[in-house]
Amino acid sequence: MGKIAIVYWSGTGNTQAMAELVAEGARAAGASPELFTAAQFSAEKVKEYTALALGCPSMGAEQLEETEFEPLYQSLKPVLGGKGVVLFGSYGWGDGEWMRSWQEDLESGSATLLAEPVIVNGFPDEEGGQACRQLGEKLAQS
Repeated sequence: MGKIAIVYWSGTGNTQAMAELVAEGARAAGASPELFTAAQFSAEKVKEYTALALGCPSMGAEQLEETEFEPLYQSLKPVLGGKGVVLFGSYGWGDGEWMRSWQEDLESGSATLLAEPVIVNGFPDEEGGQACRQLGEKLAQS
């Protein structure tokens, strides 16, 4: 079992709650994930991990958060080769276009998407929480 990083940006706490649930699922499957905010992580740290969970809510016109998360993601893309990755995030409007666009962008690179992304409207309810935990389990199995 490799090292897992869970990296997220959260403005309201919803995506942070999702990150904590992903970590809970990974721990239940026997892993020891490390949580980072976008500001705490960098492309240089990627080499220390075999798998990453990336979380960001939908912002503006269904896009990634522009000041911290988007620049971090752009710096990570070139170094994700050979890494297992999962995506998650919350939204308050729209239909998930930001996540579909993000997923397509990630899949066009050399990272391996380990599972379908998880999106939750607002704060994760029981169903959303379970989906996040299952995402963590997938990470632990990578």
